[in-house]
Amino acid sequence: MNIKLFREKFFKAITSIMQLMLAWLVILLILRIFEVLYNGITRTFPESMLKLIALSVWFDIMFWLKVVVCITVVYIVLYFIKPTLARVTGLIALFLLSISQLLLITYFNTSLVPLGADLFGYSLADIQQTLGASSALNIVTIISLILMLVVFGFVLIFLSRRIKVKLSFVLIISIIAFLALLTNVQQYSSMIDLRNEYDQNLSLNKADYFLTSSVNYFLPASRETDIYADAYIEQYEGNESLGDAFVYPSEAAFPFYHTNEAPDVLSPFFKPIQSPPNIVILMVEGLGRAFTNEGAYLGNFTPYLDSLAGESLYWKNFLSIGGRTFGVLPAMMGSMPFSKNGILEMGAQMPDHLSLYSLLSYNGYRTSFYYGGDSKFDNMAIFLKKNGVNAVEDLKTIPSNYRKLPAKANGFTWGYADDQVYKHYLGNHPMGSPTLSVILTVATHDPFLVPNQDRYKKQFEQRMSLLGFDDSKKMNYRNFANQYSSVLYADESIRDFINAYKKRPDYANTIFLITGDHRMAEIPLRNKIDRFHVPLIIFSPLLKRTAQFESISTHFDITPSLLRLLKKSSKLNLPTGAGWMGGGLDTARSFRNIHSYPLMQTKTAMVDFIQGDYHLNGNQLFKLNVDLEETPIQDEKKLKQLNNAFDNFKRKNDKISNGGKLLPDSIIKRYQLR
Repeated sequence: MNIKLFREKFFKAITSIMQLMLAWLVILLILRIFEVLYNGITRTFPESMLKLIALSVWFDIMFWLKVVVCITVVYIVLYFIKPTLARVTGLIALFLLSISQLLLITYFNTSLVPLGADLFGYSLADIQQTLGASSALNIVTIISLILMLVVFGFVLIFLSRRIKVKLSFVLIISIIAFLALLTNVQQYSSMIDLRNEYDQNLSLNKADYFLTSSVNYFLPASRETDIYADAYIEQYEGNESLGDAFVYPSEAAFPFYHTNEAPDVLSPFFKPIQSPPNIVILMVEGLGRAFTNEGAYLGNFTPYLDSLAGESLYWKNFLSIGGRTFGVLPAMMGSMPFSKNGILEMGAQMPDHLSLYSLLSYNGYRTSFYYGGDSKFDNMAIFLKKNGVNAVEDLKTIPSNYRKLPAKANGFTWGYADDQVYKHYLGNHPMGSPTLSVILTVATHDPFLVPNQDRYKKQFEQRMSLLGFDDSKKMNYRNFANQYSSVLYADESIRDFINAYKKRPDYANTIFLITGDHRMAEIPLRNKIDRFHVPLIIFSPLLKRTAQFESISTHFDITPSLLRLLKKSSKLNLPTGAGWMGGGLDTARSFRNIHSYPLMQTKTAMVDFIQGDYHLNGNQLFKLNVDLEETPIQDEKKLKQLNNAFDNFKRKNDKISNGGKLLPDSIIKRYQLR
């Protein structure tokens, strides 16, 4: 082929693909309008529509330019082979991208967080169960999807042929696309500030987010190591206002093993404990601080927990360490690091460890775990077996005469209703020897279907009136009626459980802990930290005084502090060293944070770190206030400090991912029951 013919065919190829790409840009615009209206009508409209539109257009155009580059290269090659082959391939690729974008928009409408590489952190069985639970697919959604597919086909096949483009325009767009890809202009999106996390997530191009996070997951960028990082960290941790640093006697072999003991901060709040107390831990699915207890910024929809908090030790600025349920058991019971995808994902390869379960078992406690769903989900069953839990009651063992949660149209239900799990626990749990019981609920999870839902929806309406909502605010909240009614149901179920437990002879010697596994995202999030913001309530007739704390603590801190309390009161036999991530609960009543901890929103997204009153998310630094509102700040010194501390954790965490040990074998053999 001579140069003239080559140039002629080349220009025809890029003109042809640009016709398709401009038609696809129309589809992206249609999808964006659909997404904003769909979420606005069924969820809530953004606080700043103009800013959202500007940022959305920016993200969509950036994604479009990326696709222009990727498809154009392939299209030209195929065009030289056969023009028809190139066009058919281009049509199929853009049609599939359109479908993917539509499905990801639908997913976001249900979860209110975009789907990223966290998809790859779950087993096929877990994905199937989650899809079965999803409330996204209904007859209206399916009809909408079909109509949108027809629109995609019409625009790509027919409209693209009617688009006339000049060669000069094609060349200019191609150059812009390549330059945009090379210079990463997408970073300038931060110039448009959307403070609301829901608005920020809504503005993202969902296909771009999924593909980018997937590439970063499978091809992660290498981290640059700062050789002075440890010095910065020690200087920070040595500050008296931030608590004592851990002492690691064998950090190379056991990166998390330290000899420090958590301070005994709980004993001053308790009467003298004469015999080992029962411990009952309620891990409530999705229980976020945003709608729980006094001062909740969305309004208090847990009247019983609010009243209970006044009779308890209550942490209003408490944090889960995971944005989904996978993180709660290993963090709360074992104060364990994450490994690569959450330590439970290691399954049978999970490193040997000690936990509240195993150490209390060693000291004569009978242990149990109650869950309305399938304990195999997230490999919880493997963790429980590894910790020698005496009784595991779940979907497969709870008797069928107990009532399950209402099923969806497809027949799916997560399992047994919260009140039924509590009822089974009360009828099945022995008295006598001291017990450690963990109950993980499931009703406040998508699809948020609970028994007698109409009754709780009436309570929801009454609650909104009691909170003084005007008609406009009520209208907006009704888009989340199932979510709020499930929260009211969960609150009432806890009330009935505690009242029933009070009738037991062992109630007087029982300590209750109530917290959320994470904040449900299906009600719009306020900011980055909101997903982790949950309450912690420690309630017991053994308390001699109550208190409310504004200091920050996390699930990592619970086991170290409980063991310290029990060691003093019940003379527990415990090891002198531990592998805990947590340094113990902070009982300062004023706002502060003495901890430095990583947070992991999904199984593939460990991008959050807290230290002092700062929160690092990706490479963005936020300052936290007493209500856990956060403000983005520019402070290069502080940003470097947190990045160095976070990198130090990641290096240690990588060792565990690669088969490293948490504790010396001698400690494991002595204290872990088999």
